[in-house]
Amino acid sequence: MMEVDIGRHSVLLTRCDGKYSAISNQCSHYGAPLSKGVISGHKVRCPWHGSCFNALTGDLEEFPGIDSLPCHKVKIQNSKVYVSINKKLAASLICAETLRQENYGGRIIMASRDDLLPYDKTRLSKVMNVLSGDTIVLRKKEFFQQYNIEVWLQKEALSVDTEKKTVTFDDGLVQSYDQLLLSTGCRAKGLDVPGRKLDNIKMLETPEDARQIHAASLGCNIVLVGTSFVMEVASYMIDKASSITVVGSSDMPYQNTLGREVGKITMMMLLEKGVRFYMNDHVTEIKGVNGKVKEVVLKSGNVIPADVLIVGIGSMPNSEFLQGTKIQKNSKNYVVVDKYMRTNVPDVFCAGDLASFPLALAKNQLVNIGHWQMAQAQRIAALNMLKKTTELTSVPYYWTVLQGRTIRYAYGEGYTEIVMKGNYEFEERKFLANDEVIAAVGLDYDPVVSAVAERLLSGKVITKKEA
Repeated sequence: MMEVDIGRHSVLLTRCDGKYSAISNQCSHYGAPLSKGVISGHKVRCPWHGSCFNALTGDLEEFPGIDSLPCHKVKIQNSKVYVSINKKLAASLICAETLRQENYGGRIIMASRDDLLPYDKTRLSKVMNVLSGDTIVLRKKEFFQQYNIEVWLQKEALSVDTEKKTVTFDDGLVQSYDQLLLSTGCRAKGLDVPGRKLDNIKMLETPEDARQIHAASLGCNIVLVGTSFVMEVASYMIDKASSITVVGSSDMPYQNTLGREVGKITMMMLLEKGVRFYMNDHVTEIKGVNGKVKEVVLKSGNVIPADVLIVGIGSMPNSEFLQGTKIQKNSKNYVVVDKYMRTNVPDVFCAGDLASFPLALAKNQLVNIGHWQMAQAQRIAALNMLKKTTELTSVPYYWTVLQGRTIRYAYGEGYTEIVMKGNYEFEERKFLANDEVIAAVGLDYDPVVSAVAERLLSGKVITKKEA
């Protein structure tokens, strides 16, 4: 495959099974050049975040992209390849959108307690001074009107009756359903310590939270509790806050997701920018003055000055409204589904952060993965609602950005060995179990992680020797 510039347009020219095809070269997620990605059969995988597109049609086959790509006409004449630009964009639909894409003509209702149309939550920790929610919504209201999808905002589900097939909302409305998709997600966990109700204790969940954290942190002492994706907030604040301190309960940041070795590198990156770390520690008390945070007291005895305290210690499922139903939940109150995203109750499906689902790569072990790409991949719930039997086969694909450098991670569990390439600022690491690659992580090293994800998805084994 190769990138071809045609005037103001850039297309990706591929040759599959002797046939030439041309689609847009820009990924529909954040515009990454697909020519830098990986092609496998008829599928092209983005080098940045792992979106996949059909090289012949431009159809979206794997998220986090939300649109298919324009497909252009290709003609061979006198041993030369000619591409004719087609300016029409083909839209892809997710979950509710998928129902319309699959020609479902019935009523579709999306109910949310949010006051904003579905938006890109991954941007909240990267562009925290977002001025308007309209700049991060995934679809404008005109899109939902065009496809006749009803969106009910600021309407929270209080209970479900699976016998009568109804949902009761906070305004008293009782809405009947034929099929129900549960996707209420999770909410942030708070600290359970003295002083937890003081002002300027923040959690990042909404665009308004992001704006408040940005405004409150300028020129101030901020303390962040947690060492996973809240680290993006620490990175964002480096040239804005007076001081930044991170408190974590593990040895290294990202230890539970990316491993100790990778976590050490991310810690070094932020240490070089003046961020202070208190690891293997936790908050025991928050002290305030005039109702606002002033100091954070740690178990170790250290006392940290704090004008703003940002908490990112995990999440809990929004599943309380399912109490009294027969819908199965696990010990942590996540909803259990099968590989078709079906619950144990007929006509009730679940997707997104709320779902505990069997992951094929983990030998169908039930997992909960709170990540945007996986939530989108669970659009198959809509296909199964339409009796178009489809299994979940996606490869989890994470990414995070620290100091302008991107870490990408294609998922694997149970590794016993790590193969490293590059210097102390690793370029690439592969995680092995039984001499087979089960995951890969890369720092500014495209497109190796996408290549591994594609191999994992195809079921092909990558041996230690190949790694």
